[in-house]
Amino acid sequence: MKTAVSTSFTRRSVVAGLAVAATSTAVLAADNAQAQAKQTTPEKSLYERLGGVFAIAAVVDHFSDAVVKNPIVGQKSKNPQLRKWHTKNLGRLPGLKFMRTLWVCDVSGGPFKFVATKPGTTPLGLEEAHRNLRISPTEFDEVAAELGRTLDHFKVPKPEKAEVLAAFAAHKDEVTAGYVKQG
Repeated sequence: MKTAVSTSFTRRSVVAGLAVAATSTAVLAADNAQAQAKQTTPEKSLYERLGGVFAIAAVVDHFSDAVVKNPIVGQKSKNPQLRKWHTKNLGRLPGLKFMRTLWVCDVSGGPFKFVATKPGTTPLGLEEAHRNLRISPTEFDEVAAELGRTLDHFKVPKPEKAEVLAAFAAHKDEVTAGYVKQG
């Protein structure tokens, strides 16, 4: 017995078949585009990963206040220049917080640019701004430790914390340029 197979196509069945094929192709194309976007989306900048200017400003505010109170580099520092700055120049602290915020925003890839108030030989001019404070390498390290404690206070993830501390450490020679070893 022969079975007859209908080979007639109606206009409606052809359109429906094309619609199914087009839909599956569109879904595949969307999946492929999404996969490509994941591969080509650039990593967010450190600035973005830190939360932008407002989050950075909050960290700088806390950090700056902690440095003032720090027994090694703050108001009770054995370094007379640091001690004087943290007791007699506190009226300048709001401006310093602003400049520190700009600096972190700049070095972390943000849209704000830091310009040194006392231009130096480096693009950021940190050596001139710090020269008269005679900051020793040990004092610099204590400020870095205070920054680390502040980042922990704000629960900054380890990768971002490491990047911030590395950016800070990269300027150690500039910041300690005015230090003259005693004895």
